[in-house]
Amino acid sequence: MHNKTISIIIPVFNEEQVIPELIKHLFSIARSASYTFEYIFINDGSIDKTLEILRNIKDKRLKIIDFSRNFGHQIAITAGIDYAVGDALIIIDADLQDPPETILEMIKKWEDGYDVVYGVRKKRGGEGWFKLITAKLFYRFNKRLSNIDIPVDVGDFRLLSRPVVDEVKKMREKNRFVRGMVSWVGFRQCAVYYERSSRFAGGSKYPFRKMVAFAFDGIFSFSVAPLQLVTFLGFLVSIFSFGLGIYFFYLKLFTQKAIHGWSSTVIPIVFLGGVQLLSIGVLGQYIGRIYDEVRNRPLYIVRKFYSNDDE
Repeated sequence: MHNKTISIIIPVFNEEQVIPELIKHLFSIARSASYTFEYIFINDGSIDKTLEILRNIKDKRLKIIDFSRNFGHQIAITAGIDYAVGDALIIIDADLQDPPETILEMIKKWEDGYDVVYGVRKKRGGEGWFKLITAKLFYRFNKRLSNIDIPVDVGDFRLLSRPVVDEVKKMREKNRFVRGMVSWVGFRQCAVYYERSSRFAGGSKYPFRKMVAFAFDGIFSFSVAPLQLVTFLGFLVSIFSFGLGIYFFYLKLFTQKAIHGWSSTVIPIVFLGGVQLLSIGVLGQYIGRIYDEVRNRPLYIVRKFYSNDDE
């Protein structure tokens, strides 16, 4: 057996139906690999029996970070990264959509010298057409806007080497987009491909509202393109308005075709008002993120840390 340790990071939120099956998969993988494993579950404010089930698993490799409330998926991943002691760290969701067996392939790539091994979804099972289309558009739109190379069709399912983990731990921004942060740090990165299954049980923990907020974090955390866009839009509107003013002035002085009525007044006002609101909204997104940073609140609060080594 290798002397190295692999840390598996699993955020959980109301996953009582899934955990027993997930544990079977994870323990089976450990028997197939010649490494020491630790399993870090982050209980992100579950209100079902998730914590009780985890605490009843008597295995010294298992550790539980119990949040004081729900802080969100990306923050839960961050806590796992903070607590992990492994030479490599693997992030995986509890719902079994990302097949745990792919972990062995990721470890093999790590053994070959890669520092980041991310899973690329060749197929997404159990998801509706709306989720598939919006996810596809988001990944490609974010890649176009971002000033770093963020792979498309890639979630948080990935392996990170210890040097990458140490760098990511230095990044303490509040509105977190972990997959973008991992791309930002660089190092040698490669992909493994897999087919994503339907959830083993339960429902999605990412409703539309959270999907939109997550997309905003991805866009505004790694790109100033929205600011550049509204600047360019403002420039175009200024030119258009100036040209329209000259045109109306010409009609008034040199022709008998001066336009009477509300259209020539209301349409430019409504158009300019829309552009101004859009610009204020984009600025508000960046200012809100600055506000989050200057408050300097902790990213998360741990109610209790459980480890069978302590019992």
